[in-house]
Amino acid sequence: MKLTPHILTLLLAWALPCLALADPLPSWNSGAAKQAILHFVQKTTDPDSKDFVPPQERIAVFDNDGTLWPENPLPFQIAFSIDELRRQLPEHPEWKDDKFIQSALAGDMAPLLADHYKGLFHLVAVTGSGMTTAAFAARVKDWLATAQHPKFAMPYDQLTYQPMQEVLAYLRSNGFKTFLVSGGGSDFMRVFSERVYGIVPEQVLGSHAAVVYELKTNGPALLKTMNNLCMVDGPGKPEAIHQFIGRRPIACFGNSDGDKAMLEYTTISNPHPSLGIIVHHTDSEREYAYDADAKSSGKLVAALAEALKRNWIVVDMKTDWSTIFTK
Repeated sequence: MKLTPHILTLLLAWALPCLALADPLPSWNSGAAKQAILHFVQKTTDPDSKDFVPPQERIAVFDNDGTLWPENPLPFQIAFSIDELRRQLPEHPEWKDDKFIQSALAGDMAPLLADHYKGLFHLVAVTGSGMTTAAFAARVKDWLATAQHPKFAMPYDQLTYQPMQEVLAYLRSNGFKTFLVSGGGSDFMRVFSERVYGIVPEQVLGSHAAVVYELKTNGPALLKTMNNLCMVDGPGKPEAIHQFIGRRPIACFGNSDGDKAMLEYTTISNPHPSLGIIVHHTDSEREYAYDADAKSSGKLVAALAEALKRNWIVVDMKTDWSTIFTK
């Protein structure tokens, strides 16, 4: 059959309504959470809606660990740091007397998290400072290419949540800018953020410290330090959003009390319509189940208690998601 302009017009007339009816969130089961996301996007992007938000104001922020991919049994950057310790251990016999390194190698997180994460900062300093940003990125790339999650036996960067990938794509297709705002390191997340999430490096806001510029024989370099360390967690999240984005988000996705301040900043007294989403880990079979009893990070108590009062949507991973991981 010859595709004449008339036939093409008829085919388009038939196909476009079908495309419009396609479910943008197919891995979400029907329910309040899915409907809240769909309704929010529809009302804020419809020029005829009283809740219309101009494209430049459509800012959506996402926590990473526990929101876009798992954070158990350890946040992935900590798993990377411990693997780096093991890799470098033969070259550093002095580490046998380092209590924090020995705790990390033994899988004992408690000493690392005590005293305002003093041990954890030490671990990050040992494995992630004193080198160029390019050298650090190369180490992260090598690790992602070889390491596998202990429970799922898959590469870490293949363990992203399919439902959240659909949300990212749905928002961007409707004129939203999507940002990572996470306690993880900026330099760590920027290695994979564009490839894995479609979030460009300049839209990654993570914990960071000062770098030092040097002109070496092979070209310019930035040396990583632990000076002026800034943690993008808790109140540090809205502070970083203001400093690096300069606009208040209208949509926020998190999973823990570390995201509570970001949820508040997004939804309380916002001049625009807003959406707050909490991913609640309730599926022990397909992923993990925890909230108050989080083993290393991701404790969810205060934000969960505030959810009803603040009209934050709590996503029940077990019942709201038909699929967990990207296939």
